[in-house]
Amino acid sequence: MRKPVKSTLNSPFLRRLWLDPKAELPQEFPGTLPFLKTRDFEIEFTTPVTIFVGENATGKSTLLEAIADNCGFHQGGGSRDHSYSGPDSARAPLAKLLKFSWLPKISNGFFFRADSYRNLASYIDAVGNLDYWGGKPLLRKSHGETFLALFENRLQSHAQSIFLMDEPESALSPKWQLRLLRLIHDWSTSGKTQVILATHAPLLMALPRATLLYFDRDGLREINYRATPHFQTLAAFFADPDNMVATALTARADS
Repeated sequence: MRKPVKSTLNSPFLRRLWLDPKAELPQEFPGTLPFLKTRDFEIEFTTPVTIFVGENATGKSTLLEAIADNCGFHQGGGSRDHSYSGPDSARAPLAKLLKFSWLPKISNGFFFRADSYRNLASYIDAVGNLDYWGGKPLLRKSHGETFLALFENRLQSHAQSIFLMDEPESALSPKWQLRLLRLIHDWSTSGKTQVILATHAPLLMALPRATLLYFDRDGLREINYRATPHFQTLAAFFADPDNMVATALTARADS
């Protein structure tokens, strides 16, 4: 197990990523990702929390996988110390096309991905120290409880860390999403943790002082959470839920 890098610098630690000028983009995925349409793709991380938002298939998860690859984290989820077989064990193809700038380079951290968390939970229950995960086997908990067991126990790091999270809200009720929001806020104000997450949840997008990057078919741009389609759709629902549902059902019937 590698010792965490010690530094007096505060997060963000991953400062910048960009398309390698020498990279040859393949004609197929991942070269067809919208944000790679131009060769000047670049992200500068200026705040402890960066949130990727946007519709499905715009590259949010793929970019998180590439960052996790550069960190040395298991592609199925976990830290540098987790080693298990599964469909997500291979290296992220996008990572080979990108350059990364760190100050300092952090080896401590975790990659959470909702769609394969059960595979990681099975591995942890078999070989892990459950004291770091709340003391109980993860697969004996509900789906949402296993998520919180990770967020509230394993990710309580006292060392400089980077946490990558792909749709962490997917098994959480709105009330539990607020618990996660408070955790991320605490991490962001500690100076020791950088968080990069992809989400569809406006509750998480509303985190104060987080940077939101919106992914669409034209690439990506910075956005305020109130301007996201996610927030606007829910705002329209709460303003007139009956009319919105009726309109949606009619549109579906006509499609």
